[in-house]
Amino acid sequence: MTQPPTNAAEATGLLLAAGGGRRLGGRPKALLPHRDRPLVENAVRVLREGGCRTVYVVLGAAAEEVRARADLAGCVLIDNPDWAEGMGSSLRAGLEALTASDEASGAALVSLVDQPGIGPEAVARVLSAHRSGDSLAAASYDGKRGHPVLFGADRWADIAASATGDRGARAYLKAHEAEITLVECGDIAEPYDIDTEADLGRLQ
Repeated sequence: MTQPPTNAAEATGLLLAAGGGRRLGGRPKALLPHRDRPLVENAVRVLREGGCRTVYVVLGAAAEEVRARADLAGCVLIDNPDWAEGMGSSLRAGLEALTASDEASGAALVSLVDQPGIGPEAVARVLSAHRSGDSLAAASYDGKRGHPVLFGADRWADIAASATGDRGARAYLKAHEAEITLVECGDIAEPYDIDTEADLGRLQ
C-alpha cells in the first residue's frame, strides 16, 4: 500500500461521481463494472490508500442505485440534484458540504470517478504538495495539468463561486495558473477518462 504523506490527516478526498454517462448510453459512471465491483468503489479506495483522511462522494445520476449497490461505508455521501448541469455543480456541492462540516480539513483533494488509471501513488504525490490553506496543486502528465487537484481551504469559496457548467474549476485554475504547484505523475499514472463505449475496454 502507498505510504500516506505526513500531512494526510489535513486532507479530505472529494470524489466527483455524479455523471450520467451520456456518451455511454446513459449508464451512470459510478456503477460501471471494474474488477467485478462498481467503479466508484475503486475511486474511493484510491483516495484512502493515497492518504485522504475522509472521503466525500458527490452522487447524482442514479444516486439511490449507487447507494444500494456500492459499498461506500465510511464515506460522506452528498446528493447533487443539479448533476445534469455538469461537473461544476458537483464541485460546488462538494466544497459547500466540506465548508459546512465541523470536521472540515485544511485541503480538498479532488478526483474524478472515471479515471481508473490514476492510483494511490499519484494521490499521495499531490497530497505531499499541501502546505497551507492557500495551497493549490495538481498532478501533471508530461507537463500537462490533470487530476487529482488539491485545493487549500482558503480557496474553496472562490472556486465554488467560479464553478459552472461542465468546466469544473478550469476557469479558476486558468486565472491562478502561476500559483499552481504541478506534481509530475506521468511515470506512475495514466489520466485517461472512461467517456465512450470504446473506453470501456480499459476497465477490467
